[in-house]
Amino acid sequence: MPSIYVAGILVCLFSLPTAAQRSEELNFASGLEQFQDLRRMLPTYLNNIGFQMLAERKARMEKLSTIEEVNQRRDYLRQRMLDDLGGFPERTPLNARVTGVVERPKYRIEKVIFESQPHFYVTANLYLPKTGHPPYPAILFPLGHERGGKTNPTWQQMLASFATKGYVALTWDPIGQGERLQIYDEDLRESKVGDSTTEHTIVGTQCLLTGDHVARYTIWDGMRALDYLLSRKEVDPARVGLTGNSGGGTHTAYLAALDDRIKVAAPSCYITSWNLMLRTIGPQDAEQVFPWWLQDGIDYPDYLYAFAPKPYLMLSAIRDFFPIAGARETFAEAAKVYAAIGAKEKVGMFEADDGHGYNQGRRLAAYDWFGRWLSGGEDKSPEPEIEMSTPEELRATPTGQVATSLGGESVFTLNLKRLERAKATRFRRPDDVARKAKELAHYEVSSAPLKQNPYGTLSGSGYHIERLIYESEPGIVIPSLLYVPDAGADKKPALLMIVGEGKADSAAEADEFVKAGVIVLSIDARGLGETRVTAEVNSREFDHYFGDYDDAMTALLVGKTMVGMRALDITRGVDLLSARPDVDPNRVYVYGKDGGAVPALYAAVFDHRIKKLALEGMLSSYESVVKNKVHRQVFESIVPRALKFYDLPDLVATLVPRDVWIVNGNDPMGHQLPASEVSKEYSRAADAFRQAGAERAIHIQDRRPGEDASMIYRELTDGH
Repeated sequence: MPSIYVAGILVCLFSLPTAAQRSEELNFASGLEQFQDLRRMLPTYLNNIGFQMLAERKARMEKLSTIEEVNQRRDYLRQRMLDDLGGFPERTPLNARVTGVVERPKYRIEKVIFESQPHFYVTANLYLPKTGHPPYPAILFPLGHERGGKTNPTWQQMLASFATKGYVALTWDPIGQGERLQIYDEDLRESKVGDSTTEHTIVGTQCLLTGDHVARYTIWDGMRALDYLLSRKEVDPARVGLTGNSGGGTHTAYLAALDDRIKVAAPSCYITSWNLMLRTIGPQDAEQVFPWWLQDGIDYPDYLYAFAPKPYLMLSAIRDFFPIAGARETFAEAAKVYAAIGAKEKVGMFEADDGHGYNQGRRLAAYDWFGRWLSGGEDKSPEPEIEMSTPEELRATPTGQVATSLGGESVFTLNLKRLERAKATRFRRPDDVARKAKELAHYEVSSAPLKQNPYGTLSGSGYHIERLIYESEPGIVIPSLLYVPDAGADKKPALLMIVGEGKADSAAEADEFVKAGVIVLSIDARGLGETRVTAEVNSREFDHYFGDYDDAMTALLVGKTMVGMRALDITRGVDLLSARPDVDPNRVYVYGKDGGAVPALYAAVFDHRIKKLALEGMLSSYESVVKNKVHRQVFESIVPRALKFYDLPDLVATLVPRDVWIVNGNDPMGHQLPASEVSKEYSRAADAFRQAGAERAIHIQDRRPGEDASMIYRELTDGH
């Protein structure tokens, strides 16, 4: 975006405008041409960091040329994946059983249930040839996000074709799909939250908070499915292939990278490059994105290196939403490495001029690839005609849902158990909590001189509003409104306001505070207010649940968090206030509301210049997100792995003996909780204040509809 440091300063004095006029004048983009791109600021900033990390990785990969170096790369990828996943569960008995059989002339389908973890039931279909001689080559077939789970007609076509061609083929319902909906509603007879990708990201958010990754469960299901496949006497363990489309392509890449038992791999409609992903569709659902991936120097070709020099075929669609240009980038890089290690013929790429899906062209290419490497020759035969089975014929449970037929565990219940174990080792000393919070939030204090520029003045009743912008860090500018009383003491208390809907939405409250004699700096921290990506820019269908998911997840990819970045924006605002001659630097306070509350809390933990803190409409705790099956609009406020070390009440406890207000706390769905409920969650924090003799410094209360901010925060505004 253009620099904010332009020649000349716009200084205007307006008479008191109407409410509609005032709302427009409080925003910069509406009147100043150079700020029309404010809503692209955050994604541009994050993407540029990602591009730089990818460029550094590319320079390193150009030197990759020996099998020893490729093996080192494989080991590095595996270690990073295992760290992000939180490790794998213990390998326990599968307790597999066949619940029914579907007979076809050339193959049969066994309906199978096994336990990838104790009482964590996986529903599967095993396709077995009736011709030829065992042991047969085998195909492990992870599924994509298409509706129907394992009963989808495309999957039936491919699995039955493999069986007809003499392979044993196994597929299973992923979590959130088919018979394994994790948030099942018996009245709706579907997931409470709709699509499988939404389910994945809801439980994925909960897993991130406890220090794991939702792919820990999906990958482990695949590894245990492979255990079951190899337990069958009909299968030749030396000839096992792996293929799937979309989300199944994702897990083809994952499983091939992690499990040496796979001999041939062919992911469809998944492999691309992060360079192109950042430029186009951005991060996908939680199972497909690993935090810190770009910071760790990892890109899609690394999946191929982890499998090299074994045969790997990329199946791509020219008109896929996974960018074909990225797939070509990855293939070019990987093909060069495969050639360098003497395995040029073992990597391939097939493109079809069609859209997303395991369409016939890619299916035929897959049959040929697996025939070449697992069955001793090319397979150019046409795809056989397959008799489709009904969902009822293929389901392994009586009701068609594990939740109603078997009960048992879900990702939600397993993650709860992980939470309880993590709580036993949680930090207790305030200094340790603060230090870990700074580390996990990836908060980096800035020592650079603060740059700011004024953009005109508005008049108020007994005060004036200075429109200004300050630079939080290179590439990030913070549109702000500074409310200054026209009279009063030479040095006044100052209040920084950060509200989820932005500075224009908080004008009425700012008016109350400034009339109480307080200088107010109301800011649009990055991604809030007029710097927020609009629906036109970010139209992801599940933003109803996750807010600005693209930017929040991209931040994690490059080693940042939305919370940590916004906390920096706040502390830079404190820099601005503390340097003003009309501000008493010993009376600088912060008021965070709704989406601004959690970043305000972190900022106060990191910056002791903030002497008082008001938090209104804040998520009551991270733990509540894990303990409630469904949550909404909390993704921007999470810090991965936080619950291994602390929760939001623990952060409040570090503020002793500073004054803290917690008003109208919210549950994970955004519903207001009564103060009595919030007090229960903050009992540990209240104890910390009490033990320090500062029990009157923590205020947990309700704010009634229509109650003035200056009244409920009277002690905040009077400077005492």
